[in-house]
Amino acid sequence: MNGGDRVLGVLKWLVITLTVIVCAGPLIYGFLLSLRPFASVAAAPLSLIPSAEEVTLEAYPRAMGEFGLGGFMLNSLQVALATVVLAVLFSVLGGYAAVRLDFFGRRSVNVLFLGVYMLPGIVLAVPLFVLLSRVGLTGTLVGLVLVYIAQTVPVALYMLRNYFIAVPASVEEAAMIDGCGRLALIRRVVLPMALPGIAATSLYVFMIAWNEYLFALLFLVHERPRWTVALGISQLTEFSVPATVLMAGSIAVTIPVVAGFFLAQRLLISGLTAGAEKG
Repeated sequence: MNGGDRVLGVLKWLVITLTVIVCAGPLIYGFLLSLRPFASVAAAPLSLIPSAEEVTLEAYPRAMGEFGLGGFMLNSLQVALATVVLAVLFSVLGGYAAVRLDFFGRRSVNVLFLGVYMLPGIVLAVPLFVLLSRVGLTGTLVGLVLVYIAQTVPVALYMLRNYFIAVPASVEEAAMIDGCGRLALIRRVVLPMALPGIAATSLYVFMIAWNEYLFALLFLVHERPRWTVALGISQLTEFSVPATVLMAGSIAVTIPVVAGFFLAQRLLISGLTAGAEKG
């Protein structure tokens, strides 16, 4: 290895180390802050590592119980899982139809899906609020799920379309020759081959539903027992809430998303690469 290669190697690791510090540093600092008593944080807020005597988990029960974050997380989990199941179900059928079926406007449908998703949420807020008010679904988790489905189906359909393109048409033709119907073909042939893409799309939809704030505020602001985690975390930013409780709540609400990434890690890695291929 010559001198130039050594310099490039050192620079590469310096850049990687700096990137990790910038990205993970605030998260680690927030986690360590949540393990300290508020009096200790107020006395030395920039102290990074708490002493063994200082370490306490009292901020987490306060965030989950006293400030209701545990119930808000349960509400968000129900909303996010329902959104994932229904949005992915509709998107699988729509994405497959956009790839394999012939219909008028098939070539422009991809642009249409992406264009709908790019509409700002504030543009749709008033029409959706009026519509749900007329059917009596404002202030309910069911109404919020319907809004999230409308919000996530376009992007989920756009993503799944690319994964279905990667499925060889010859495999489907062989299955249909053997007597497989269209729905059975999707269930037995297409879905197993596109499973990595479905996992990646499901996690993305879950993240959208879990973190969404605007529509949750619009529809649930007067129904505190039905609040989601986005609304719950916003209440922790009030001046009267200790910083340790805010950090504990912020760490707690990231756990479901991080757990989802770890559980679906293999499928996500293969899905991200498969979606970029076209068979």
